[in-house]
Amino acid sequence: MSDKEMSVYEHLGELRKRLIIVLIFFAIALTASFFLVEPVIRYLQQADEARELTMNAFRLTDPIKIYMQFAFVIALIMTAPVLLYQIWAFVSPGLYEKERKVTLSYIPLSLFLFLSGISFAYFVLFPFVVRFMQDLATDLGINQVIGINEYFTFLLQLVLPFGALFQLPVIVMFLTRLGLITPFLLSKGRRYAYLLLLIVAAIITPPDVISQLIVMIPLSFLYEVSIWISRIAYRKVLLAEQARADLK
Repeated sequence: MSDKEMSVYEHLGELRKRLIIVLIFFAIALTASFFLVEPVIRYLQQADEARELTMNAFRLTDPIKIYMQFAFVIALIMTAPVLLYQIWAFVSPGLYEKERKVTLSYIPLSLFLFLSGISFAYFVLFPFVVRFMQDLATDLGINQVIGINEYFTFLLQLVLPFGALFQLPVIVMFLTRLGLITPFLLSKGRRYAYLLLLIVAAIITPPDVISQLIVMIPLSFLYEVSIWISRIAYRKVLLAEQARADLK
């Protein structure tokens, strides 16, 4: 067996070990989440927009379905730091010492942006969307009967994507470090990026201009911040390449 083959097997073994660690922690987090689901759901039901609604279960399985959905989401959020660290630990041997420190700092930044995204969606966007739907139903003379499954499924579908969308600066920083994108490319493609963000805003919000603007403003801000971050990361890449060239 050649050294290269040994290296491949060693990498696969390391990857397997990292995945097992993540799965074990996820199982522990899932068990712990069962103690958190009820307080979380009760807290969400106390929100102003939820207190005005009467929650109904249209199927016998609706409560357990919502219970398991929230348990799974809570477990995923609790597992996210471990998952990100294990990814970093897997790729870090191929990085320089300074790159290890920089990429390790991405983990708390990524978590902060994720929590910021879901907080914005829940405290700003979601109440507006609920009020919009209620006003529309009133204008059309429709008596709304809200199902608990539909309400919380809609909440998760609206809130969780913002946690992912708010990862844009971290993703841009990482791709810039890898040399896959540059700040010049991001600046040049600004108009296309804004068009894409507008499409995303139209998909995840009701079909009204105000809610789409509420989404577009933070997404546009994040894109501009990403360009600024990309410039900083790109300069560091150039300095690192110059330092390596001077050592040769």
